[in-house]
Amino acid sequence: MMLRIMTHNQWKNDDNLPAWVEQGKDCSAAVRMRGFTRVYAETLPDIIGGQEVSATMADLLIRYTAENGMRYALLWGRDTPILYRPDKLELVDSEFSLYPDEFPGHEGVFNNSQTKSYCIAVFRVKESGKLLIFASTHLWWKSGKPSSPNYQPYSDEARAYQMSLLIARIDALQEKYACPAIIVGDLNADYQSLAVGAAFAHGFVHAHDVATEHADETMGYHDCFAWGYHAYYRDTPFETAIDHILLRGMPEGAVKRFERFSPDYYLPLSDHSPAYIDLEL
Repeated sequence: MMLRIMTHNQWKNDDNLPAWVEQGKDCSAAVRMRGFTRVYAETLPDIIGGQEVSATMADLLIRYTAENGMRYALLWGRDTPILYRPDKLELVDSEFSLYPDEFPGHEGVFNNSQTKSYCIAVFRVKESGKLLIFASTHLWWKSGKPSSPNYQPYSDEARAYQMSLLIARIDALQEKYACPAIIVGDLNADYQSLAVGAAFAHGFVHAHDVATEHADETMGYHDCFAWGYHAYYRDTPFETAIDHILLRGMPEGAVKRFERFSPDYYLPLSDHSPAYIDLEL
């Protein structure tokens, strides 16, 4: 059976903002969730791992998709919830956790807005009976580069530590359920980072690297913030992307396509393009 699995950072913002009003634009959740509903209608994902999703945004997404004939169930995970199709998938088990503020042995706070977390679901595919572990996560955001205006020492190491906490929970679930696992999310870290390297060291592979039919080479990012948005995507390669799909225990050849969805109409919706894979399970 083929499943389409998506990661989607949605830019956590509920209300229209002054700079957008001045430009005659609207970045409210009520408007942007209509745009995301269009995205889902055009891509038809079976599982969506969200990041930067407020309660208002999640509520509107469930309502708007239902109005458009798409039925999604919501596994609430604070800023990292999971949406899934209950006609295809049965929820067997789940976990949620905020990452700790502390990174042991290092000075500083590494979850100062209490938004960095993971949400894990164990699904049974109804058609086949096969099990799948799926995790949506959002890691610490500050830069580990001293030249950055958002520099905080040990930020790169803190992201790798957070990834190790998530993988420890997935280890336990894979031991219990003996099934493949997927991690999706905004890791705030590129392909060469310590965080992605930590996943590789624990046996995960990147969906981009194992896709057999197509692997998107774009970054899938553009500026879309309180001041407005840029009407173009950043022209930088895949290796600079911070939204990732990582897999462990999948049969060889299971990932068919790795895509980023970046149409022009998406530009005022979020700074992160959704990425998805087609997975034969």
